[in-house]
Amino acid sequence: MKKLITSLALMALCAFSSAAQAASFRTVVIDAGHGGHDNGGQWGRVYEKHLALDTAYRLESKLKALGYQTVMTRRSDYFISLPQRVNVGNRYRNAIFVSIHYNYTWKQDVSGLETFFSNPASRPLAQYVQNSLIRRTRTVDRSAKYARFYVIRNSQIPAILVEGGFVSNTAERNRMKSGWFRESIAQGIVDGIQRYRRDG
Repeated sequence: MKKLITSLALMALCAFSSAAQAASFRTVVIDAGHGGHDNGGQWGRVYEKHLALDTAYRLESKLKALGYQTVMTRRSDYFISLPQRVNVGNRYRNAIFVSIHYNYTWKQDVSGLETFFSNPASRPLAQYVQNSLIRRTRTVDRSAKYARFYVIRNSQIPAILVEGGFVSNTAERNRMKSGWFRESIAQGIVDGIQRYRRDG
């Protein structure tokens, strides 16, 4: 019985700590996926690495305008390893980590946006961002879901990985090539972060 009470107390403390962190963070670590020799998803001359970096810059601009501090894991088209990306994020305690990607599959009819988390503390952030992305883009909702991607699994702060549609899908690829769509992705992430900070 004593062990059960202790376990419940620890769970409550962790939940309180996560809520406090959600309410107080001021820094957003922005991770533009791939880069350099790692193109990510590719169809013709449309490269995931370029889409991710452009979206990351748009996100950074919007967050700075709201008073957030931002950290970019990469600022141009060069390769950075997964451990290096994680190390950048883990230097900050009062922060969240947002990794930006665009999806790819051999099934060309698959479409939609999804947001991944790897631990319970990150789940609310993923859900807020996913909901906001769908409101902004009016596209297929593939939901917020659990995954063990390296950068979110090894993050010591709340961390999510956003997939902004499928490069392999013709309709979504055409939308990605337009600045307004990448702008909508960035704004959707911002909206979700704002809701997470306010309600978390």
